[in-house]
Amino acid sequence: MFEIIIGIGALLVLLIIYMIFRVFTLMNVVKGNDKNQDDERVSVNNKINAWMFMAVLFLGFGLFFWYSYTRFDEYVLPVASVHGIEYESIFWITTAVTGIVFVLTHILLFYFPFRYRFKNDAKALFYPDNTKLEIAWTIIPAIVLSILVFSGWRVWSDITEKAPDNAEVVEIVGYQFAWAVRYPGQDKQLGDFDFRLIDAENQLGMDFTDKASFDDFIPQELHIPKGQPVLFKIRARDVLHSVFVPHFRLKMDAVPGMPTRFWFTPTKSTAEMRAELNDPEFNYELACTEVCGRGHFSMRFIIVVDEPEEYAKWYAEQASWLSQNEEYLAKIPVELREVAMISAGIEDKTKKEIKEEVKASF
Repeated sequence: MFEIIIGIGALLVLLIIYMIFRVFTLMNVVKGNDKNQDDERVSVNNKINAWMFMAVLFLGFGLFFWYSYTRFDEYVLPVASVHGIEYESIFWITTAVTGIVFVLTHILLFYFPFRYRFKNDAKALFYPDNTKLEIAWTIIPAIVLSILVFSGWRVWSDITEKAPDNAEVVEIVGYQFAWAVRYPGQDKQLGDFDFRLIDAENQLGMDFTDKASFDDFIPQELHIPKGQPVLFKIRARDVLHSVFVPHFRLKMDAVPGMPTRFWFTPTKSTAEMRAELNDPEFNYELACTEVCGRGHFSMRFIIVVDEPEEYAKWYAEQASWLSQNEEYLAKIPVELREVAMISAGIEDKTKKEIKEEVKASF
């Protein structure tokens, strides 16, 4: 509420200044001075404009630094991944460099109209070029930007290249307007998919001609283990989406027809983060940061970071998707159905029962 009052107050001050300037102009029109502007009037107007530049400079930077200081804890979230620490370091170095340049250039930008406003006795300085100055302001920014770019590229390459062999694999699929996640099951091998197999039930297009798909499962929450590498295999079913988990410093687009990936190692469990923030309701959240349609706001998915033992217990308790949708046995080649039942954890049945269920599904 206080910020709103400050904002309204600043707006009113600017409106008052504008109205004073407008009244001053109209008075000159009434007096007929607008047709015969002399050097004195030009000088007065330039002084007003010059001082307004300085007022905007101090007011703008005052609000800029005040807001950044008072709201720092609200927009700088705790880091909960290994690469996030290095990411934060690069981010703040980049912010410091660009921030200093931004402040210096805008001080000059607003000071120059004040310093070099119109004066009757002022004489322009002819300054055509300075080769040394031009070389300096070309080479120095090029070197600084190259260091920043290559530092960021190194971190980006590490987390988008091949994940460690022991990484937990999770497939994340975005679609209008929700997320779905798939795990590889007990065999730790994620099955193939085919968009042509997508239907009302098989929303991820799982291909059951691939044995690895038999024990895959699709939970309602995304669980990952603390302290172990996790690989997100990302794809989109319809339009462009974007996987965003700010506490892990993770952001990767989900692109239709072009699977992407991102691996990381979480360092704080959900319970630890709740204790750190003193917020028992806290949850890590996966959100979409692409405006993908009217329902974009609803693309939120809970992520739970478990201790390794808790994660292993949760993982073992998950039922395969095929065991919850047994009618899809009919889509599996006959010679693989017995293997599918065993892998999917479907209760043993007689061949006659299987035959009748398969027949009924057509």
